[in-house]
Order: sequence, then C-alpha cells, then structure tokens
Amino acid sequence: MACVGIFDSGLGGLTVWSALRQHLPQLPCLYLADQAHLPYGPRSTDNIQDLCVAATHALRSQGAELIVVACNTASAAALEHLRTTFPDLAFVGMEPAVKPAALQTRSGVVGLMATRGTLQGALLRNTAARFAGHVEIVASDCPGLAEAIETDAKDLDAQLRKHLEPMLARGADTVVLGCTHYPLAMTLIRRIVGPDVHIIDPSPAIARQVGRLWQGASTSMATRFATTAEPTHLGNFLRQRFQTDVVIEHWHWRNQTLVAQDHNAPSN
Repeated sequence: MACVGIFDSGLGGLTVWSALRQHLPQLPCLYLADQAHLPYGPRSTDNIQDLCVAATHALRSQGAELIVVACNTASAAALEHLRTTFPDLAFVGMEPAVKPAALQTRSGVVGLMATRGTLQGALLRNTAARFAGHVEIVASDCPGLAEAIETDAKDLDAQLRKHLEPMLARGADTVVLGCTHYPLAMTLIRRIVGPDVHIIDPSPAIARQVGRLWQGASTSMATRFATTAEPTHLGNFLRQRFQTDVVIEHWHWRNQTLVAQDHNAPSN
C-alpha cells in the first residue's frame, strides 16, 4: 500500500511522526529507525548519503511514495543528493527554523541547538544568510545529547543546561531545536529556559508540508515501525512516550543494503 516513509537514525523522528499523526491522523506511515548507525552526527557526508540512499530504497520497496527525512543531520548532508538520486520521489527534509525565529525574536538573539553536521551544513548557512542576517545566532554543537535523550541519561538535565544557559546569558529569547531528538526533552527544556523564552520545534511545519504534498489515499491502518537494531527499545519507547503498542519490524543491514522485513512475517 502507498504510504509516507519516515526515517531517522533513532527515535528523534518520532516527534515528526507524532506531529503527522496529529495533523493527518489517517495518513498511512512507515517509520524506520536506523538505530544500528545511531548517531549520524559524527559521520562523514559520504557515509550519511549512503545510509540515506539505502534507507530510501528499503522504504520505497515497501510502498513509500513520499519520504520524510526526519533527521536534521541527514537532511543537511543528503537531502539534495536524495532528490537527485530518486527524481520520481517527493522528499521533505528538516531545516533549522531560523527564519521563524528571526521573525519572532524581540531581543535580536536566537539560540540554536543542533548537531555538528547540521551546523556545518550549507542548508543552515544559506537559510541564516537569507533570513537571519539581522539577528545574532548563538549556536551550540550538542555532542552526545541525542543519545542521552534516547536513553534518558541521569545527567540529561545537566547536559541541557550546559547548552542552554550560555544562550540565555547572551540574551536569547527564542531557542530553535535543530535536532528531532530535542523535542523529546521539551519538559526539561521549558523548565530550564522559563516561560518567557519561545521554543521552536519545526515538526508541525513539516507535517503541514507533507499534507500539501501527499496525493495518496487515507487509511485507518496503524503506522508500521521498523528498526535496524534490537526492536525492544523502540517498542518500549513507543508504549511509554506515545501510548502506542505495536509489533516492531527488524530490518537488517547486509553489506551496504538495507533489507526490509516482510511485514506479514513475525518479528524476531
């Protein structure tokens, strides 16, 4: 069945899936977490592109006609490459929301939390140059933060403060979450920045863009979920954070190819 394929290196893309579920509850979706290669952030551009191409092949083999690259690092490194490699598919990628942040800030200072791959990407540089030249962007590379959020690390509050407090000290009144993992820690982030700082999560805007592009049918079928690692962690996370209880498919990497599980077969 035709569907929207969503992929990320881990669980962060679930924030995008959740926004899609709220905006388009009948949208047929297939979510892939490439947890075998988490995180994408420190990887080379060539490596990320290869992983994204393989993920797209696998999702298309399962009926995906529109692909959401629900990872800022992957979008920065591979989105244009994917559009060139798969001209017959529509792609929606993540872009740090510096444009709306620049429009909303009152202090003229915007905080940006992101991975190194996102901060060094041309996508961010071009967007900032076009729309945020009149504001100060205080950016923080956040090594290890995505993994800390996925595992609910004991020092997660301290890690978040290390990145957020310097932004607040510089006068930031708007903070952009430039990684799909970061909204999973929204409660802690809000507690740290306080009620007067605006936090921008781009996931709702991504959901609206998918709604504009999707030409397929609606369905009452549940979302399919797949991972390239042991499925228990993803299953537990979905139950605890999203009250979703489903069988998780286990897809396997064989050399450079990602092999999708027959979704009618039992998961192992």
